[in-house]
Amino acid sequence: MRELEFDELEALAIGAGVLGTGGGNHPHLELMCAQAEYNRGHRISLIDPQELSDDARVAVVCIMGAPLVTKERLPEPIAICKAVRLMEAHCGKPFDAIMSIEIGGENAFFAMLVGMELGLPVVDADTMGRAFPEAQMASFAIRGLSVAPFAIADIRNNSVLIPEAENATRIERIGRKAVVELGSIAGTCAAPRSGREVKDHAILNSVGRALKIGNAVLAARRTGSNRVDAVLEAEKGALLFTGKVQDVSRRTTDGFVRGKAVLAGRDSFEGRLLEIDFQNEFSVARLDGRRIACVPDLITVLDEENAEAIGTEVLRYGQRVAVVALPADPIMTSAEGLPVVGPRAFGFDFDYTSFAEQLT
Repeated sequence: MRELEFDELEALAIGAGVLGTGGGNHPHLELMCAQAEYNRGHRISLIDPQELSDDARVAVVCIMGAPLVTKERLPEPIAICKAVRLMEAHCGKPFDAIMSIEIGGENAFFAMLVGMELGLPVVDADTMGRAFPEAQMASFAIRGLSVAPFAIADIRNNSVLIPEAENATRIERIGRKAVVELGSIAGTCAAPRSGREVKDHAILNSVGRALKIGNAVLAARRTGSNRVDAVLEAEKGALLFTGKVQDVSRRTTDGFVRGKAVLAGRDSFEGRLLEIDFQNEFSVARLDGRRIACVPDLITVLDEENAEAIGTEVLRYGQRVAVVALPADPIMTSAEGLPVVGPRAFGFDFDYTSFAEQLT
């Protein structure tokens, strides 16, 4: 276990934004909250998953809802803390550690803020290795572990507990309806996981991955080198496109932000068009009508100048961007993972092919 240094908070925010793949919001506000907590003397204790005892109880937490809502209603960790306490009361046992359902975007930081609020260490792991829009798109569910019981709470005096459900998809459907009723944003805590289950079925060292990306970008800024190249070198990713946002269509339905972005090429992509579909996160990229990347690989839109990730909810006409692809965790591309997080799970009529294969 170690304490995160103050300077690492910015690196974590940059890396979590990149791994957010357009969803989960870039954690600017959460970064400022964490920095304020550090100035008040609080610290984030990060624990290596291999250091967990097999019988440790780990709370898997997140903010659930449409990213666009947080632009009007600022999120905070109190709702998640309430969900954690509700789960402890239901199970009759306290938690030993906190981990996020996803390392992408705001949820990476909410686990940190909740850890500081409740005085619990944060596990260097998550269940997606990125951001995904639905609760069943997580490694524990993919590996057959139950997501129930499932606790939901908001910042008022509203809370919902789903003690059992037939499967993780049903949890997602019921939970999403409840969250919509609560204003399309709420805190959640999924079924307690043992230390053994985390070590066997989680995406390990994903906080470290975010820190690596963020530190690479910060180093490139200090030296004046290309920030986007720094992301690609840190992650063995690929540049899909550089250009300007030409059009964005989006709508908020059933607690999701759905839509499509169209980008006009610049530099070596002059005269070409890139289309990107999204459901909270970017899911499929097509260059001049030919598919070049798709879920579960990570498709991320970066500001061309500083490599800050741009979310689907703030993508707008005229932005100059670079679009990159990064590899998904092997759990997500496995035979058991693809039916849950592959393109068909998002309603597309084709099978997954890695971006490396599609670009050759």
